[in-house]
Amino acid sequence: MSVAKVTEIIASSNKSFDDAVTKGIKRANKTLKNIKSAWVKDQQVTVNNGKVTEFRVTMKVTFVLKD
Repeated sequence: MSVAKVTEIIASSNKSFDDAVTKGIKRANKTLKNIKSAWVKDQQVTVNNGKVTEFRVTMKVTFVLKD
């Protein structure tokens, strides 16, 4: 039997939402082991002078705990 835990993280990128997700998972993987999935809960953008300057995602990351 496996036991999983879910944690919420926020990641950002100046390129795209996809890049923000990739950066968030890459960084989370340094600390959290056995990541199995992520659910993008929310997406936001930062706007400056009418231009999108930052893409931000809030994710729920699921990882399996070691026995």
